[in-house]
Amino acid sequence: MLEIKAKLKIARGAYRIDVRGRVGLTFEQRSRFPARARLESGEEVNVALAPGEVLRGGDLATASDGRVFEIVAQEEDLLHVEMAAVELTRLAYRLGSRHVPAEVGAGHLRIAASDSAALEADGVQARPVRAPFEPEFEPHAAHEHDGHCDHDHHGHPHHHHDHR
Repeated sequence: MLEIKAKLKIARGAYRIDVRGRVGLTFEQRSRFPARARLESGEEVNVALAPGEVLRGGDLATASDGRVFEIVAQEEDLLHVEMAAVELTRLAYRLGSRHVPAEVGAGHLRIAASDSAALEADGVQARPVRAPFEPEFEPHAAHEHDGHCDHDHHGHPHHHHDHR
């Protein structure tokens, strides 16, 4: 089976690149690997990027046979919330603290419809929409620890991270 293995990390217009097809993926398929999908041509692919990588709509990725494919963010069932900036900021903070992926726009945010309980807990009204989902996303990276800590914690608990 064809395997999509790496995201091209150059500006799209920097070189002439022969894009050989497109693959539509949900956000989950673009952020949790491995993931199975089909190219627009119908060919089955396995998406297996390195841990921590995220594909965005419009990205280019290389396959195991050397072909380059464009990533298409598929439309998904989402919940769209509009509110004043202060309330929206508070909601985004609460969703983030619960690790609920949220796409933030001017005066609105969107979450996956499957995360509706996160809005209901805060009494937030949302309307369903169908659109590509491009949430803010910061993968949790594994950190190496060498057992020492060379900075002041200022009296608060501290989780050790690689500060290099």
